[in-house]
Amino acid sequence: MAKKDYYEVLGLSPGADGGDIKKAYRRLAMKYHPDRNPDTSDAEDKFKEATEAYEILSDDEKRESYDRFGHAGVDPNIGGGFEGSFGDVFGDVFGDIFGGGRRSSVQRGSDLRYSLGLDLEQAVAGETIEIKVPSLSACVDCNGTGARKGSSPSTCPDCGGAGQVRVETGSFFSLQQTCSRCRGSGTVILDPCRSCSGGGRVEKSKTLSVRIPPGVDTGDRIRLSGEGQAGVNGGPPGDLYVQVEVKDHPIFVRDGGNLYCDVPISFVDAALGGEIEVPTLSGRVKLKIPSETQTGKLFRLRGKGIKPVRGGGLGDLLCRVIIETPVKLEEEQKAILRELKGSLEKSTKKHSPKENSWFENVKNFFDSLKPGQ
Repeated sequence: MAKKDYYEVLGLSPGADGGDIKKAYRRLAMKYHPDRNPDTSDAEDKFKEATEAYEILSDDEKRESYDRFGHAGVDPNIGGGFEGSFGDVFGDVFGDIFGGGRRSSVQRGSDLRYSLGLDLEQAVAGETIEIKVPSLSACVDCNGTGARKGSSPSTCPDCGGAGQVRVETGSFFSLQQTCSRCRGSGTVILDPCRSCSGGGRVEKSKTLSVRIPPGVDTGDRIRLSGEGQAGVNGGPPGDLYVQVEVKDHPIFVRDGGNLYCDVPISFVDAALGGEIEVPTLSGRVKLKIPSETQTGKLFRLRGKGIKPVRGGGLGDLLCRVIIETPVKLEEEQKAILRELKGSLEKSTKKHSPKENSWFENVKNFFDSLKPGQ
């Protein structure tokens, strides 16, 4: 039976470039691979046919001969033809997928994260804080190689230093896989360092100074370059990320650049008005309470908040007054309050407009209900 045109097999035109040829073969090889088509009788033949077409067309000399003389130009009986193994061709195209190639033994160290709790005052003002961080550092005795002093890593006997081994997966083709013994590095430690047991790194705690910029908040990160885990076999170290967590404050609640606080006042001060002291992060200030102040009213003290680390103006302090009901009253105090209550009830609409309005709305609500509801 006459062989099919190689370009036709790959679904290409004679002008296709090397990238198109490789892409077409990759698609057909994945489609007709015998291991993926155990129940398809012609899958192996189509796979071999595509592999043969790729082997000829991917080689410049063979392709030129094929373009000039057809199959006769690459016929093995006339001096040319298909050579090599299916594993060589398949590995050339799929090596990047199946882990082909030797891995570098030099690796960058991992990044570390450190959670740093700060008081609100520390976060607002900023300061320099010392922290102790456990990490893996390069072993001093072996200079990070993992081999005992005076020795060095040896070539892996399983892969011969290539970092990969050939694995037979069928009767006609094989794949290259990462060597399990050296994990792709091509070297093994036959005489490991006693200090690090061949790992090249040892666990140590180091003390670092962290400069906290003013205005940081929960969620902000401070990066310390090169202070993470040590690299492998002389690789660069990773980075340390200090994660800021601002602790709850007994007085203030932060929202961006603004601060909020509740200020309890007596109902006498709320009714008559007065002046009270309120705290700020920079000291005490006077707050004037106007007469007839209701609970929940917000008073804004401009510029008494926080300047955020990411920029923006200085925030404000917002004080919410909470009218506190007196407790543990003496009989004389209770009598005074009963007398006051009686006096106020004579003109409820005047002294308690919200209370009067609320009860009026309740009455209208019930009057609007249908009988039986």
